[in-house]
Amino acid sequence: MSIRGAIGHFKTITKHRHTVIRHCARAGILWQGLRHDLSKYSPCEFSAGARYYVGTRSPNELEREEHGYSAAWLHHKGRNKHHFEYWNDYNPKARKVEPVKMPLRYVIEMVCDRVAASKIYQGDQYTDRHPLDYFLRGKANRFIHPETSDLTEKLLTLLAEHGEEVAFACMRELLKENKEY
Repeated sequence: MSIRGAIGHFKTITKHRHTVIRHCARAGILWQGLRHDLSKYSPCEFSAGARYYVGTRSPNELEREEHGYSAAWLHHKGRNKHHFEYWNDYNPKARKVEPVKMPLRYVIEMVCDRVAASKIYQGDQYTDRHPLDYFLRGKANRFIHPETSDLTEKLLTLLAEHGEEVAFACMRELLKENKEY
């Protein structure tokens, strides 16, 4: 791990986390935003992030390319409920692992996370369409509950077509209604 990689990684994850906090506040889940991605500062995740830091893409992708898996990602997704990968469990009736429908507040945090990541990695090239395009590119291969996927796509489409004010207002309204989606 180089000092340059450690500093660059720290700056990137902190900038991302602060952006997520702002988005979560706008969406009505400030407390969740304040706790967002704290595991990225743990030794397991931070050391890998610093080692594979390049600044233009996730260090987890590079670790995965080198080892065939990312230990940092496995640690991260197992501790952060805003990742749909966290919500997979064994269904004894079906006798297989299946995706579980995510609670609404974690779907909203996931959307805030995706928007923030797009802003960080796209920089000046970012548009409100980027998070939706990223989501749609991986849709066919994603192991996610269909209703969770549909709501995520709906919120990202709202962002792409109507902007942040409308999208965050919709998220606040969904939370206020406190209904199942």
